[in-house]
Amino acid sequence: MRPESPRDAETVAEAGEFGLIRRVTNGRRQPAWTLLGPGDDAAVVAAPDGRVVATTDVLVAGVHFRLDWSSPEHVGRKAAAANLADIAAMGAVPTALLVGFACPPDTPTSLIDGVSDGLWREAARAGAGVVGGDMVSCGQLVISVTALGDMRGLAPVTRSGAAPGDVLAVCGRLGWAAAGLAVLGRGFRSPVAIVGAHQAPEPPYLAGPQAAEAGATAMLDVSDGLLADVGHIAEASGVAIDIRTDLLPMHQRLIDVGAALGASPRHWMLTGGEDHAFAATFPEPADVPEEWTTIGTVRRGSGVTVDGRVYQETSGWEHWR
Repeated sequence: MRPESPRDAETVAEAGEFGLIRRVTNGRRQPAWTLLGPGDDAAVVAAPDGRVVATTDVLVAGVHFRLDWSSPEHVGRKAAAANLADIAAMGAVPTALLVGFACPPDTPTSLIDGVSDGLWREAARAGAGVVGGDMVSCGQLVISVTALGDMRGLAPVTRSGAAPGDVLAVCGRLGWAAAGLAVLGRGFRSPVAIVGAHQAPEPPYLAGPQAAEAGATAMLDVSDGLLADVGHIAEASGVAIDIRTDLLPMHQRLIDVGAALGASPRHWMLTGGEDHAFAATFPEPADVPEEWTTIGTVRRGSGVTVDGRVYQETSGWEHWR
């Protein structure tokens, strides 16, 4: 989706590449992890653990966001959150973001300012900094973010460690972003909290390292839908996982929106992506941290079931499908 450029607004072509870089970096505060920030050929980020956790994600206008539904700041927050959540899902603490930004030459600089504000705001919420990146001309708006993190001496929590007898638990909102997308698709802008969950997710970043310290055996963030993502744990670990819908933490606000739209809030919670909640397995119910909610069990076998049965509807998002 190509942003509209008012005739009296400064464009990125008029500001120039280095002018834009100054706009998005000047006056910004870096965390202690950042030893050398933007301005040189590369940044220097502390890695006290000696290992660096890294991930990257690409957001494309019209695929991952719409500027008629989300503000530029929302877009920046969403781009940062998608990557920071992946770092936390490994049990690591986020330390830094590198951002690649491509847009048409007539893009207003105010849009860049808004996206930048969102990136810095979300990075700060996770305790990370924006340490560098690149800007190029392109036919549409594309944002690529690479996130770095530190394990703090812990072992990374992968998708392949779940074992029969473990319990499955979640932390964070489920189904809210899907509900917000449904509301926007009907032409509405409220309830604000539900719509806001689609525009800019709020992952519980501290929950990832917390789960690692508590002995989580497998973990990931829910980006494509609970069933689809828990399916990744089941496949990687060679186990079967059953989810109990009576244990899903369903908020009354989600129930109300489902009733208003004639939709199933349970379906949103099972298949909706982009909330970036965390799902993890633990050896015993007593190992599950207080902020987490136990929703299922790990068994011998393969695949994911819901209340003991195969879920018959689409399980989540997958590109090109």
